[in-house]
Amino acid sequence: MLKRNKEKLLAYLALMPVILIICTWVLYPIGLTFSYSIHKMKLTAPNDIKLIGLDNYISILKSDVFWYSLQNTFFLLVIVVIVTTICGFVVALILNKDTKISGILTAIAILPWAMPPIVNGIIWKFVFYSGYGFMNKLLISLNIIDKPIEWLTNRWLLLLVVALVVAWRSVPFCAIVTVSGLRAIPEELYEAAKIDGADRKSKFCYITLPLIKPFLLIGLTSASITAINIFDEIVAISGYKDLGKNLLIENYLTTFSFLDFGKGSALTYIIMFLSAILGFFYLRSLNREVEY
Repeated sequence: MLKRNKEKLLAYLALMPVILIICTWVLYPIGLTFSYSIHKMKLTAPNDIKLIGLDNYISILKSDVFWYSLQNTFFLLVIVVIVTTICGFVVALILNKDTKISGILTAIAILPWAMPPIVNGIIWKFVFYSGYGFMNKLLISLNIIDKPIEWLTNRWLLLLVVALVVAWRSVPFCAIVTVSGLRAIPEELYEAAKIDGADRKSKFCYITLPLIKPFLLIGLTSASITAINIFDEIVAISGYKDLGKNLLIENYLTTFSFLDFGKGSALTYIIMFLSAILGFFYLRSLNREVEY
């Protein structure tokens, strides 16, 4: 009994550094941010800080700017998720082929994921430049359009460009996760299906697709969280303009440009709540067992 208590005490002592780090860098900032969110706290009026309850949240939900930013965020979310899932699955099927250049293809596929988001945004800004950027030159040379398209001056075109840039960065993670799922499928299942007379389409629909759904869900959920937290690409492509503003840009401007830490903290909690919902499904998908 004494030995067991000593082992438990040793285990708690070993966990103390981790617990201390979590409390200092995670729990304390979360609690402090919530405290700010229920206060009127503008640095332009440092002597007028007071407790106001949920007024910041109510003010945000009544704001047209919030709903405009939320629309942009959900548009980005939908496009990023669709493009990432489809392209990630296709890339995974290509990388799953055992060829002499598989390693090179994998390295090339990972490259967009390894590049900093701000660099991705700057590169793609030149591609979709509203004048005679690369994309406009390409479309004009193919006789698809007669004059340059203003990619970055139209709200929905701008959001589409940002979504494609973010999806381009998110596809590698989705592809790598899906490849791991494909390689985890026992080869015996395909051999048994072949003996039963199954064709390639049947193998794909009844073996491959059902068994990699949990892996696709991981990539999909990760892409969703990424889409909600887009910042660098928007700043690199369009700056802080209202045209392509999402919730994170609105949060940054409220907190650091208008110095309204109370309302900015409340907006942070709203974004965190949306991310937490997606994070719940992400963790749930990680714990899901696949039955062969």
